[in-house]
Amino acid sequence: MQPLVHVVGARPNFVKAAPVVRALDELGLPQRVVHTGQHYDAALSDVFFRQLDLPKPDLDLGVGSGTHARQTAALLVALEDAFDVLEPGVVVVYGDVNSTLAAALVATKLEVPLAHVEAGLRSFDNSMPEEINRRVTDTLSDLLFATSADAVAHLAREGVAAERIHLVGNPMIDTLLANLDRFAPREFRAGAGLGAEEPYVVVTMHRPANVDGAGSARALVEALTAVATSTRVVFPVHPRGRATLTEAGLDAVEGLLVLEPLGYVEFISALRGAALVITDSGGVQEETTILGVPCLTVRPNTERPITITHGTNALVTPRDLPARALSILSGARPVGTARPPLWDGSAGPRIAAVLDGFVTAL
Repeated sequence: MQPLVHVVGARPNFVKAAPVVRALDELGLPQRVVHTGQHYDAALSDVFFRQLDLPKPDLDLGVGSGTHARQTAALLVALEDAFDVLEPGVVVVYGDVNSTLAAALVATKLEVPLAHVEAGLRSFDNSMPEEINRRVTDTLSDLLFATSADAVAHLAREGVAAERIHLVGNPMIDTLLANLDRFAPREFRAGAGLGAEEPYVVVTMHRPANVDGAGSARALVEALTAVATSTRVVFPVHPRGRATLTEAGLDAVEGLLVLEPLGYVEFISALRGAALVITDSGGVQEETTILGVPCLTVRPNTERPITITHGTNALVTPRDLPARALSILSGARPVGTARPPLWDGSAGPRIAAVLDGFVTAL
């Protein structure tokens, strides 16, 4: 049997792939892991393989960073060579990063079946590179694994045949639930120099609209400065946007602690103990939904509306951020509803079962 080949390249991919790889291994299916190297910083890459017990990648392509065009072009060439070597029976891709798009294009050109984990999410904002990536990937996929009913509805409206769509839940939540006993806010506080009972806010930002332009970076730093006047702010800064945010004065904000990127266990430990999380990350919207931590997403839209209807997430502008944050920190916490359907820690086995049936029928 030809192997299932998982293509991962960035932090969210690793977290989503881990339960799928584990479940397929339990079924005895041959599989290989290709790490494109889109995230190559050790704190955003290597540490995730160690902490999530992911097998060492069979191939590490080391593509690195670059503009969207240059990075995607390099990925296309490297992945075509990789697939020639590995001869996949199915290519499995995750999320909406450039590695996902490139793998989808290469697999389709080589006439290899394609499975997309986290299919059907839509922000309807084509200024977001991720929106383009997820739309193209879904169009090309043979199997589309959706995390929520709204994603299924988007795919149906776009004409995807019902037999190709599978509502399976969220494998990122599988990973979170499987590691709950490892998340230690007390240890994070001690390592960050925070008091044992001191409230703090966690910030994550990496979207181009927030960190690429001098004006948007300055607006974000001004908003965080206002939040930091009342509560300590902890910001593990993603390499993307670090220079622009520094230029905007991030390092000079009193009450704001700038950290290097954190490993998975350390980062979720920080989230779990936070009084509030401010982000533009889709995955963090999902993680805070399950942890029950208030989340303000600095974006005009989200491809994960279920984190608003079933979670503790809300959308804000940089201008509105200080007032909304201070309201939550003073006690006006949003109240989450029931956990989203099928976000129960069993998405990986559901995905594996569908893949098993698919490859058996090939």
